[in-house]
Amino acid sequence: MTGCWNALIADGGSPGQCAWLNDKFGLSGQIVPKALGRPLSDPDAAKGGRAMKATIRMTRIDVAALERAATG
Repeated sequence: MTGCWNALIADGGSPGQCAWLNDKFGLSGQIVPKALGRPLSDPDAAKGGRAMKATIRMTRIDVAALERAATG
């Protein structure tokens, strides 16, 4: 995932919020790991809420960090 992200923002691309990016040609895209749903859809609404709050502050999605945020 990191290699794909880095390749897309290389040579003039730019990262955005919540896994969005623009490549060097100006095309926008979003790279979302499959595992993102795990912490966001936790049956405990408080855990899911903490994970969502952490996601919004991220540029590139870090699932391990989201799982840590969810647990408090």
